[in-house]
Amino acid sequence: MAIKVLIVDDHALFREGIRALLTRYDDLEVVGEAADGREAIDQVTKLSPDVVMMDIAMPGLGGLEATLEIKRLFPQVKILILTQYDNQEYVYRFLKAGVSGYVLKRAAGTELVAAIRAVYHQGTFLHPDVAHAVVEGYLDGTQPAQYEDPYEKLTDREKQVLKLVAEGKTNKEIAEILGISVKTAMGHRANLMASLGIHNKAELVRFALQRGIIA
Repeated sequence: MAIKVLIVDDHALFREGIRALLTRYDDLEVVGEAADGREAIDQVTKLSPDVVMMDIAMPGLGGLEATLEIKRLFPQVKILILTQYDNQEYVYRFLKAGVSGYVLKRAAGTELVAAIRAVYHQGTFLHPDVAHAVVEGYLDGTQPAQYEDPYEKLTDREKQVLKLVAEGKTNKEIAEILGISVKTAMGHRANLMASLGIHNKAELVRFALQRGIIA
């Protein structure tokens, strides 16, 4: 039985390239594509893929926020991050969110195929550069500090709202993107700012930039 793969990236040409690559292998089947995090969640619901290849930086609902929601709703689905970012902070954050693999876009096609197979068969896969960063962080003692980040104290929904607020979305737009009421969106916004000790939008944007939540 072929491994069902969903490709999530906001660049259509990149998705087409990955699809063309994967169709060369009989044990892999691309069942769908998505251009952002919200569409990814909808496609997972409709298509039940085995592996989701997830980009990080996307408009609207980003890769981390979509990953948190997919793992909450469909814990059996494997998430494989495919990104240009090899920053330690990104890696730790996604591993904690429950991803099974982390591959850089500069990886060779054969490495990408190996990563999909590895995460599907109950394994994990880290690009060599990413694995080096993780080990280095553990050895020099920086990894534990990352997990003490106040960001990690937020709920999954508060993390989603934080990113959207930092991107300049209004309460109404956030409510529409997340499928919640405006009042609920406002409540999440107030709670996350209180939890982080942030008092205005400028501080919130600065926090999001420092933590790599937005580029």
